[in-house]
Amino acid sequence: MTISDTDLLLIIDVQNDFCPGGALAVEDGDSVLPVINRLIGKFKNIVITQDWHPIDHSSFTSNHEGQSPFSVVTMPYGEQTLWPDHCIQGTHGAEFHKDLITYPASLIIRKGMNPAIDSYSAFFENDRSTGTGLGGYLRERNIKRIICTGLAFDFCVFYSAEDSVKEQFETVVVTDACRAIDMDGTAQQATDAMKSAGITLLGSDEL
Repeated sequence: MTISDTDLLLIIDVQNDFCPGGALAVEDGDSVLPVINRLIGKFKNIVITQDWHPIDHSSFTSNHEGQSPFSVVTMPYGEQTLWPDHCIQGTHGAEFHKDLITYPASLIIRKGMNPAIDSYSAFFENDRSTGTGLGGYLRERNIKRIICTGLAFDFCVFYSAEDSVKEQFETVVVTDACRAIDMDGTAQQATDAMKSAGITLLGSDEL
């Protein structure tokens, strides 16, 4: 695949809390770093997302008495997985991994800041209607294709890629630049759903 000036590299949530030793660590999560850093040099356009939760966020298990991590509750906007407290604003866990190259990015999207609504996607919060402004930003810059990387493959990468297609961007997910949480088969479910949505899945050696 040839990279052009209308392509954008989207780096999703490569933060300390999603890497080994973090509060919501994705297994082998830090192994995406050398792959993503290699890709950065190929792109003129780069956007990074950052989970950035207030401490009273409604998706945290600690804010739901009697619930266990990874259980599912019903919110006004639908079903919501409850997570261990993670990526709390201003903490070490919310910072980007120290080895991630961030300076070439033109934009950092902070998401999950509304305590009442979780936000997996780079484009929309989990109510599926409150936008982050990313779609408009990219259209203003004539971006046509989005190449998705980061953590976690079966949640924030998946939702971002799915919304990218809905926003009329050609969408690619670089599989070896992602790692999955994989709760009860969510990695395979995400793979199947992305293929059905017309999202291209490929390895970094194909870029």
